[in-house]
Amino acid sequence: MIFGLMSLKTYTVVHVLISLVAIIAGLALLRRIIDHRPFGGWNRVFMVTIVATCLTGFLFPFHHMTPGIVLGILTLLVLALAVYALEVKLLMGRWAAVYVYSVVAALYFDFFVAIVQSFQKIPYLRVRAPTQTEPPFLITQLVILVVLVLVGFFAQRRFRRTL
Repeated sequence: MIFGLMSLKTYTVVHVLISLVAIIAGLALLRRIIDHRPFGGWNRVFMVTIVATCLTGFLFPFHHMTPGIVLGILTLLVLALAVYALEVKLLMGRWAAVYVYSVVAALYFDFFVAIVQSFQKIPYLRVRAPTQTEPPFLITQLVILVVLVLVGFFAQRRFRRTL
């Protein structure tokens, strides 16, 4: 039991669900930026769920530094930059681009871990890339990276103060 409240399996399901909400909220936020629409609640939902994803990820039992822990730390750092750009610099000048690219980076880190975990845990995917050096895994990661870089580029180019 984790904290005497739930089993590791239940905790994992909660962590994954939070992560999926963060991914959906991040994509919705980027779409609103591209469409010149106010963020609505998507920024808050994204920020809260991506932080919750990191924090719940840190609570899994581990005995050494893992790539997931490193990406969790990097995610929190880029989120801090996004919050600074939004709340302190008010997205003025280049801070709008800093905000957009920080959101994209945090979203990519969450996607990256989700893909790694999917290839480790889902039998159909695991047999296609057991060491995660095989083409199906590498292509999946590359496609997600390219798509998010392009979305980030277009979001940054089309961004206007849309609070």
